[in-house]
Amino acid sequence: MRKIHKCFYLYNGYIGVYKFKEKINFNNNLKKAGMRSKNSCKCSKHVLRALLASTLFTVPVQYASAQLNIALSNSQLGTMIQQIQSQSKYQFFYDDELTTMSISPVNAQNSSIEEVLNQAFAGKGISYTVDENVVYLSKGTAPKAKASQQQAAEKTISGTIVDATGMPLIGVTVMEKGTTNGAITDFDGKYSLKVAENSTVQFSYVGYKSIEMSVAGKTTIDLTMKEDTEVLEEVVVTALGIKRSEKALSYNVQQVKADELTQNKDANFVNALSGKVAGVNINASSSGVGGVSKVVMRGTKSIMQSSNALYVIDGVPMYAGTNQGGTEFDSKGATEPIADINPEDIESMSVLTGAAAAALYGSDAANGAIVITTKKGKEGRLSITVNSNTEISNTFITPRFQNRYGTGSSWSSSDITRSWGDRLNSFNSYGYDPVSDYFQTGITGTESISLSTGTEKNQTYASAAAVNSRGIVPNNKYNRYNFTFRNTTSFLDDKMTLDVGATYVLQGDQNMVNQGTYNNPLVGAYLFPRGNDWDDIKMYERYDATRKLNTQYWPVGDAGMVMQNPYWVNYRQLRNNKKDRYMLNASLNYKVLDWLSISGRVRLDNSNNDYTEKYYAGTNTQMTELSSRGLYTIAKSSDKQLYADFLVNINKTFGEDWSLQANIGGSFTDMRSDVLEIRGPIADETFEGEKPGLANEFNVQNLSVKKTKKMQTGWREQTQSLFGSAEVGYKSTYYLTVTGRNDWPSQLAGPNSQSRSFFYPSVGASVVLSELMPNVNKDYLSYMKVRASFASVGTPFQRYLANPHYEWNESTGQWSNTTQYPMYNLKPERTESWEVGLSLRFLKDFNLDLTYYNTVTKNQTFNPELGVSGYSALYIQTGAVRNQGLELALGYEKTWNNFTWSSNYTFSTNQNKILTLADNAINPATGEPFSISTLNMGGLASTRFLLKEGGSMGDIYSNMDLKRDDKGNIYIGSNGRPVTEKIADSDDYIKLGSVLPKANMAWRNSFSWKNFNVGFMVSARLGGVVFSRTQALLDDFGVSETSAAARDLGYVLINGNDRVTPENWYRTIGSGDAVAQYYTYSATNVRLQEASIGYTFPRKMLGDVCDLTISLVGRNLWMIYCKAPFDPESVASTNNFYQGIDYFMMPSTRNVGCSVTLRF
Repeated sequence: MRKIHKCFYLYNGYIGVYKFKEKINFNNNLKKAGMRSKNSCKCSKHVLRALLASTLFTVPVQYASAQLNIALSNSQLGTMIQQIQSQSKYQFFYDDELTTMSISPVNAQNSSIEEVLNQAFAGKGISYTVDENVVYLSKGTAPKAKASQQQAAEKTISGTIVDATGMPLIGVTVMEKGTTNGAITDFDGKYSLKVAENSTVQFSYVGYKSIEMSVAGKTTIDLTMKEDTEVLEEVVVTALGIKRSEKALSYNVQQVKADELTQNKDANFVNALSGKVAGVNINASSSGVGGVSKVVMRGTKSIMQSSNALYVIDGVPMYAGTNQGGTEFDSKGATEPIADINPEDIESMSVLTGAAAAALYGSDAANGAIVITTKKGKEGRLSITVNSNTEISNTFITPRFQNRYGTGSSWSSSDITRSWGDRLNSFNSYGYDPVSDYFQTGITGTESISLSTGTEKNQTYASAAAVNSRGIVPNNKYNRYNFTFRNTTSFLDDKMTLDVGATYVLQGDQNMVNQGTYNNPLVGAYLFPRGNDWDDIKMYERYDATRKLNTQYWPVGDAGMVMQNPYWVNYRQLRNNKKDRYMLNASLNYKVLDWLSISGRVRLDNSNNDYTEKYYAGTNTQMTELSSRGLYTIAKSSDKQLYADFLVNINKTFGEDWSLQANIGGSFTDMRSDVLEIRGPIADETFEGEKPGLANEFNVQNLSVKKTKKMQTGWREQTQSLFGSAEVGYKSTYYLTVTGRNDWPSQLAGPNSQSRSFFYPSVGASVVLSELMPNVNKDYLSYMKVRASFASVGTPFQRYLANPHYEWNESTGQWSNTTQYPMYNLKPERTESWEVGLSLRFLKDFNLDLTYYNTVTKNQTFNPELGVSGYSALYIQTGAVRNQGLELALGYEKTWNNFTWSSNYTFSTNQNKILTLADNAINPATGEPFSISTLNMGGLASTRFLLKEGGSMGDIYSNMDLKRDDKGNIYIGSNGRPVTEKIADSDDYIKLGSVLPKANMAWRNSFSWKNFNVGFMVSARLGGVVFSRTQALLDDFGVSETSAAARDLGYVLINGNDRVTPENWYRTIGSGDAVAQYYTYSATNVRLQEASIGYTFPRKMLGDVCDLTISLVGRNLWMIYCKAPFDPESVASTNNFYQGIDYFMMPSTRNVGCSVTLRF
C-alpha cells in the first residue's frame, strides 16, 4: 500500500487535512502551510485558494509558547491530534496508517508539545521532530536529509503552475521524489527548487491530479493541473444558492462548468446547454441571435401554464418575461431576460431537473430550475482575461427549391404568382434560389474583458462585453452591451462578509422575425415566381410621381396572403426594440459561531423597453390598416422585480458520526409590469372626417384620431414565503433531507378567497454504499451511492382567477360588463414527484449517474369552454398529467502522459400521458357534474392539438382529408383533381403523432495533447413528428423540388395505378389549410452539434506576458440525418402547443468562427 501523509490544520474552527505521497521536509514557506481535504472541505476550489493564501504566507508567532491541556486514555493518535489542533496552530505530517494507532495515556496540564508527545509515544516506537509549528511523525527515527542527496550534483528548477482556466495555483506542493526536499508555489503560481540533476519531481495539490516529471535536461517546468473529482469531495450549488455535499444529495443535480458554455458561444447561452445535461430539452428560437429558448425538464406538465424552467441567479429567481414569440400571423420574434446575461460572468451552473431538487422554490418549482453562480473576485494579483469571438452564419436546414419550371398555371392563364409554367432553358432561366440569392451570410462578433483582483479581506470582479450581430436576412440586427461590477469584503475578524454587485445591460434588436405570413420576408423570397428576374425586384421601391414618394415595387401581387417584396419588408417595415436593464444585488453574511451564520440578500431587477413599428406608405394597405400613408406603433414597457430573503444557516457536527446542515428563512418577491402602447395608421384622406397626415412621418400626432388604439395595461403580484431544510448525516454514509416551504401568493387575494397559502414539502435519503464496503478494490469501484426523494411542488397561477377583473374590449372601445367566474376555492396546480437514482465511479476512469422519475401534475387549471350565464368564461381545476422517464449520464476521462481523453454520454427518455381531463367534474357555477373527453388547444391550418385521456400533451391531429370512395381509394373529380373534405367531428380527426420526442441523447468528446485541444459533440433526438405548412405552400405554388421532380416524371401515382397531373395533386393537398398528413415528418434527427480545435501559447512563448488561446469553433456543422424540410429542434414560440409547427419559419444556422483569448 502506498504511503499517504496528512497535514491537519485549524482555520476558523474547521479542521482540515491534506494528503501527500511521501513525508516531506519543506522550506520556510511550506512549513507555514495549512490545507483542507475532501473530508472537511465544504467550499469550492476558489475558496480553497483564498484559504491557502491566508495561511501559507502568514508567519506564526505563538507556536513555541503554546501550553496544552490534554487528558486521554485508550485513544487513537488522530483523536489526540484533533485536541492539539483545537488548542494551537500546530500542523502534523505523518503516515496515513498511524491515524488509528493507539497511544499511551496522556495527562498533561499547561504542557509543551514535546511533553505531550513524549507521554503519548512512550513505548510506541514513534519518533517525532518539531520544527516551529510543524510536527513530523514517523515510525523509528526522525526524518533526516539523505547524505547521498547532499553530495549529488544539483541544479535549480523553476516554473509556473496554473489551472485549466490559466489561473495561478497557490500552494502547489513541488517535491523531489524519494526525498524530503520540497517547495510550494506562491501567489503567482511560481516555484523554485534545488534538486538532483536526474531526479523526478512530483506536483500535487488538493483537488487536482498529481503529476510526476523528470527534470533531466530541464530547468523550467510549467504545468497546467487538472481537477481530480476523486480527491476533492464535490460540492454543488442547490436551491436558494445553498451549497451541499454531492454525496448527501437525494436528488439529481447536474453541474455544468463555465468553459462548457463559453468554448462554443451562443448569444443566448442557454442554447449552449443543449446536449450537455440529461433530462433537459432545449429548443432554440427561430427568432435568431438572442431569441427566446424553450427549456423543458422532464416533460410538459401544465395545460395552461408555461412548462419552461425557472432561472435562478446567485440564489435569486429571475422573472422569465411573457414573450413567447409570434405564431400564425404575428411574425414578431422575441427575446427573454436570461438572454441578457453575459456568459463570461458565469462561474458554474447547476441544473435541478427534479421537483425535489427545486422544492425550496415552492410554487415555482414544478418545471425544475437552472441555478447560475456568477463570478467573484479572487485573492491574488490582478488577472485580466480578454476574449474576442467572431462567427459567420449561414442557413442550416431549408426546404429544397426548384428553378427549372417557370411562371404560370394550367388552372388559370392569368396566374402570375405560381410557378407551374413551362420548363425553362438556358435562355430564359434566371436560376433563382432563395438560399444563394436572398439569404446573406450573418456575422456575430462577441468581445469581452474581465478582471479579478483582491486581498485576503477584499476581492473585486469587473467585466464588460459586447455582442453585435447581423442576421442572415437583410437589415436584421441584434446588439447587446453588458457591464458588471462585484465586490466582496470581509470584516469584523472575518465574521461578516458583504457582497455587492451591479449589472447594466443595453440591448437592441431590429426586424427580429420568427415565422408567420405578416411582415415576414420569407413569404416573398420563397414563393417568388421562377420565371421572373430576381434582380428586377431588388430595387424594392420606385418613385410614384402622383403620390410624390417611393412606394413598393412588387409586380407579383400578394397571392391572397399579404406577400410582399422581401426587401420592402426588410427596409420599409421596421420593428425596433431597445431595452435598458439594471440589476443591483447585495448580500450580508454574519458568522455567529463556527457552525452558525445568518445571511440576508436583496436584488433589484428593473428593465425599460421601447418598441416601435414604422410601416412605410406602400402599395399594400392591409399592413397599414387601410392607410396609404403608413402606420406607427410605439410601446413603452417597464418590468420590475424586487426580491429579498434571509437565511439562518447551521452546519454542525456532533462527535465523529453525526452532522447537521440546516437552513431556515423567508423571502419576499414583488413583481410588476406596465405597458403603454399607441398604435394606429397615419391619417388618410379615405378616413371620413379626418385630414390626411404626412406620409412616412412617424409620430403620435400624425396618426388617425378615430383608428388609433391607445392601451395601458399592467399587473403587480407579490409572494411571501417561509421555508426550511434540514440534512442529517451519519458517519458520512447515511443522509436524510427534509424541506418545507409555505407560500402566500397575491393570486389568492380576494375578499371571498378560501385559500390564503399553500405548503410544499419534500423528503429524501441517500446512502453512500462504498463507505460500507471498505474491502472493495478502489480500482474497480471507488464510489457508489443510491438515493430516493419525494416532493410536492407547484406551478405559478394565472392572475385574477380568485379575484377576477373587468377587461377592456378593443373592438367596442369599452370595458366589458362581465368577468370570468371567480375561483374562490383555488387549489395549487400540484406536481407530486418521486425519483430514485444511482451514482457510480468505477474502473478508475468511469462515472455513471442513473435516475428514474415519476411525476403527476394534478388540479390542472384550464377553460373547458363551458357556457356560464353572466360571466365571460369559467375555469376549472381537475385532471392530471403524468411524466415518467429515465436520465443517464456516463463519463470517462483518462490521461496517458501528455494526452487526455474526456468523453461524456447523456441519454434521457420521457413518457407523457394525460391520466384524466374532467371525469365527473363539478361545474363550480351550477354544481352539476360533467365530463370532458377531448380538449382542443388549437393549432395551425388543418392541424389541431387535441388533449385526450390516455394521450399525450403533444398529440397532433388533422381535421382534413381527401375524399375517398367506398373502397378507400382517393376520389378524383371530373376535372382530374382530388377533392378535399373537412372532418367535422373531432373524434374522427386523423392522428398524426406527437410532437414530443421519445428520447434525446448526446455524445461529447474532448481530446487534449500538450497545448492542443480538440472537441466535438454529436446529438440526436429520437421520435416525434413535425408539421410544415411552408412545404405545403411551396408545393401549392410549384416552387418546391418535390413538385419539379413530379413534373420531370410527368405524373403522381395514387391508388396503386391512377395517375394525376403534378399540379392537380400538389395544389389540392398543399393549398388552403393543406392536408396535414402529407406534410407531417419524422422529427428524428442526428447532427454534429459542436466542434472545436484550439491551441494555447504559454506565457514563456510570449515574453511571460500572457497566455494566448486561439480556437476554431463550429455549431450545427452537419445534419447527419433529418427527414423534415426544416430544423425539428427550432421553435417559433415557447407556447406549450406550438412546438413542431413550421410556417415560413426562419431557418436555423450553421455557425463557424474563431475565438481568441488572452489571459494576463
